[in-house]
Amino acid sequence: MNDLYILGIETSCDETAAAVVKNGTQILSNVVASQIEVHKRYGGVVPEIASRQHVEQITIVIEEAMRQAELNFSDLTGVAVTQGPGLVGALLIGVEAAKTLAFAHSLPLIPVHHIAGHIYANRLVKEMKFPLLALVVSGGHTELVYMKEHGHFKVIGETRDDAAGEAYDKVARVLSMPYPGGPHIDRLAHEGEANIDFPRAWLEEGSYDFSFSGLKSAVINTVHNAEQRGETIQPADLAASFQASVVEVLVEKTVRAVQEYQVNQVILAGGVAANKGLRNHLTERIAELGNVDLVIPPMNLCTDNAAMIAACGSVFFENGIRADLSLNANPGLDLESFNR
Repeated sequence: MNDLYILGIETSCDETAAAVVKNGTQILSNVVASQIEVHKRYGGVVPEIASRQHVEQITIVIEEAMRQAELNFSDLTGVAVTQGPGLVGALLIGVEAAKTLAFAHSLPLIPVHHIAGHIYANRLVKEMKFPLLALVVSGGHTELVYMKEHGHFKVIGETRDDAAGEAYDKVARVLSMPYPGGPHIDRLAHEGEANIDFPRAWLEEGSYDFSFSGLKSAVINTVHNAEQRGETIQPADLAASFQASVVEVLVEKTVRAVQEYQVNQVILAGGVAANKGLRNHLTERIAELGNVDLVIPPMNLCTDNAAMIAACGSVFFENGIRADLSLNANPGLDLESFNR
């Protein structure tokens, strides 16, 4: 069987990324141009600015990925690109670049779901063991995804309002921390004590859905009430208490799903997977279960990157998933629509 060389392109939010992955598991290059410094002054991602930055960076990033991989476009098996979800203007830049390359070099075009990409970032670390459960935690998404085999996704739980990453960013703003807030809250949380009793949103019995809007509001109200009474709350204790609430809900719902679905492996994915509090607590709880394998990607594969898109694109390619040149960005793309 010939080797698969997939070029991945990712522009769903504020990272312009391109990567080449061999046979779905070996990273030959993984280039990311971050826009954090550009958006930091606004306290969050400004879609119009993100799109302009992607236009400026996309060609440079793709050329660098190919240079590092030491391949020509004629060596590629296909081009994989994030179709959605994400910011529609940002997605369009990547989609159009991928379509142009596919047309110019007569390559198959492979659409990829952003969340599927985050899940498959783990295959760049360790081979998947099915059935498995993926806990996806990022700025815009919090989901539990059951997979019985490669390329088959069943969403058993998802966020009903604020995703965990959104809640982190909003609480960080209350504490006057810069964007993105997650890493700052995580660091501060390890300096404090979880001595504030914030709510845990378990929702109705048996639900695997998530809700962090109430927690976010509880944190904001606690800060405002303390200010009105002239009291001082230690920011480290506030961060530790907030993080304890988020992590407990994420981990305990995951553990319950592991037991119900009898999976062989748990995968952590998404930007918030870089959170040390979440990584540590999930590691402890899964270890208590015994014969369940836990895979946590390294920090550089947690945040948005194109290696994960190429890794997922390799599986989609083998599953016969293709797009023609009418492919369009889809900010509301359904993960389960990729099931075969």
